[in-house]
Amino acid sequence: MSTAKGSARRTAILDAAERTLVTGGHGALSLRAVAEAAGVRLGHLQYYFPSRDQLVAELLARVLHRSLDQLGAESAATEADPERLVAMLLAQHQDGELVRLFVELWALAARDEAVAAAVRAFYADYGRLVAGQIGGWRPELPVAECLARAEAFVALIEGASLFRSGVAGRASAGTDGQLLSAARLLLLG
Repeated sequence: MSTAKGSARRTAILDAAERTLVTGGHGALSLRAVAEAAGVRLGHLQYYFPSRDQLVAELLARVLHRSLDQLGAESAATEADPERLVAMLLAQHQDGELVRLFVELWALAARDEAVAAAVRAFYADYGRLVAGQIGGWRPELPVAECLARAEAFVALIEGASLFRSGVAGRASAGTDGQLLSAARLLLLG
């Protein structure tokens, strides 16, 4: 099998795992279910991912790196405008599949220390990106305060995603202005 073909098959398997996680939840994420969704035999899937843990680890790395890459690109593009950064993050909450994916990753993290460690590392990187933005907007603030504000901001934005997307029940309406005001205080206040 060529490297390109192997890479394409790995990608197809990871795509199927992501779909399975979003549509069926973390309990449905078995090697057999992913193989079926990817249209490959279980033995082929196990060639690339011998265990569910290895599949989850690579899926998690892919999802988290994709999110950090997007956040880094967006934060660079919105460097001078904190409201635009917040609006971009809030817009991501409209993607119900993305929110469900993160909810399922959080659920996996509650049960698996390796997943939990990767999720903590992701949020630490996310917080450092936001702290760097805050430091750029408010250079007089000590680094520790920028990091504390960033942690509060990330918690606000991520928690709001559950309610804004409807994953935690009915989607709440009319809170964007309030979220923007709270985020602005954390970022600039």
